[in-house]
Amino acid sequence: MNSPILEYLASYGIDPAYIIIGLLAVVFILLILYIMVVCKMRKLFRIYNRFMKGKDMESMEDVIMSQFDRMETLEQSVEENTGNIKKMEENLQKAYQKVGLVKYDAFREMSGSLSYSFALLDRKDNGVVISSMYSREGCYSYAKEIIHGESAINLSEEEKEALKKAINVDKIQD
Repeated sequence: MNSPILEYLASYGIDPAYIIIGLLAVVFILLILYIMVVCKMRKLFRIYNRFMKGKDMESMEDVIMSQFDRMETLEQSVEENTGNIKKMEENLQKAYQKVGLVKYDAFREMSGSLSYSFALLDRKDNGVVISSMYSREGCYSYAKEIIHGESAINLSEEEKEALKKAINVDKIQD
């Protein structure tokens, strides 16, 4: 092998066998990389073929358009649900949310705390206090309107306590 390149390398003390071994190692590494790329391409082609199987461009367009229609329907549904939730939140502001109950003996002759005062209030402390007094002669019930936590009619001590419990329900829960 009389090659001017090999002679030139030999003049600098470089053995041509090292260069050949180095080139073989590079070729081997490139071969491994090529095999990895081919495997990934096959996998990609399998996925692509499965996706496109039985579909032509017109049917793919129909599938895509139907997906857009579904998305629009879902967006409308979300907007409608959001509106419904807002209405429910507004209605909940007017619903009775706070409760206070006090049981007591209205008359000394009775025992067992059969009489009670019951306060029902909404978020703004509007509602009613219902009192029922039980005696041997009968049962007497009263309802008093509450506006912003106050009553226009004088409240008994038990009714005041029930009202106070109902107003403070939020403070207890927090």
